[in-house]
Amino acid sequence: MHCDRIWRNARLATLASGAAGLGLVERGLVASREGLIIYAGPEADAPEDLAATHNHDCDGRLITPGLIDCHTHLVYAGTRSGEFEQRLNGVSYETIAQRGGGILSTVNATRMASETQLVAESLPRLDALLAEGVTTLEIKSGYGLSLEHERKQLRAARALGRERAITLSLTFLGAHAVPPEFVGRADDYITEVCDETLPDLARDGLIDAVDAFCERIGFTREQTQRVFEAAKKHGLRVKLHAEQLSDMKGAALAASFGALSADHLEYIDDAGIAAMAKAGTVAVLLPGAFYFLRETRVPPIESLRKQGVTMALATDCNPGTSPLTSPLLVMNMAATLFRMTVDECLIGVTRAASQALGMADQVGTLEAGKQCDLAVWNVARPAELVYRLGLNPLHERVWRGQ
Repeated sequence: MHCDRIWRNARLATLASGAAGLGLVERGLVASREGLIIYAGPEADAPEDLAATHNHDCDGRLITPGLIDCHTHLVYAGTRSGEFEQRLNGVSYETIAQRGGGILSTVNATRMASETQLVAESLPRLDALLAEGVTTLEIKSGYGLSLEHERKQLRAARALGRERAITLSLTFLGAHAVPPEFVGRADDYITEVCDETLPDLARDGLIDAVDAFCERIGFTREQTQRVFEAAKKHGLRVKLHAEQLSDMKGAALAASFGALSADHLEYIDDAGIAAMAKAGTVAVLLPGAFYFLRETRVPPIESLRKQGVTMALATDCNPGTSPLTSPLLVMNMAATLFRMTVDECLIGVTRAASQALGMADQVGTLEAGKQCDLAVWNVARPAELVYRLGLNPLHERVWRGQ
């Protein structure tokens, strides 16, 4: 059996569905053909006639699936370092937002930037993620808050996929904040989102899913439901920023629409967890935002575990609450701040993250038929990927077999 590439003499963390723990394989082998995995498992069990044009001796290194960052706001202009300094001096995030800062300050900068400028500002952030083994990435809009500027932001995100070897999933987050021209008229803005912006972007093929910010400083459950109903009309899956600052019962609403994920979840209650478990909605936990905002209420990890909710991890890369471009640091934060296990952390940035994007049939595990997205690490044990701070042990990043 001929293939394009073989990686031999490796320790594999296959993350395969149904495998115990991380699905560790000693003396493992991965073979790819035309960008897809055709075999991943013990070298002793590989087809005897397996041969490749290119052979790689991994010298005992660990191979995991390429990492997946399933919640980012990567494309934006400007910085919010001044607001960071305000928070250091005791001003709350909500107060800054009420004064016209927060999301709206990034909206102003993003509206002023050209598509070319947005790509240029976003590429260094993307490169930082790629340097730590990310091969699949979600990017949300939500800093345009009008059809013209949301389209520009999403087009810039698509352009990143042409500039770099990366699989992208784009999410429309028009219901991120009320734009300046709609102050005091949130319902009218949601009408524009549902009747104009979302349908136009869907027709353009620019979006893969729809998100909203259901929160006291965001949108109500009723407004969020309107957005979800509009998404459903256009055949788009939904996800939700839920229960970050208060319990708005957003996670249960998202679950009722079969949401891919509910994200943040510091204030979720048991009923919300039960609804997510029943619907198969993934909990995307964002320790970077928890850390950066100096929050004290930890997501109810044990309750999520007990009810069998899949837990993913992501950077939440954004300028205001998580200016973070390191999935390795995310795993360490999840372990130290949220008390997640090594297995949960690695599953969180691979298999669980693929489920949060609705891409579990394509990426997230080392299994035949999946994209050959690999991260080859200069480590012997998976725990080393979670344990270290500030050291990047990536040896090689492979995207679609290359």
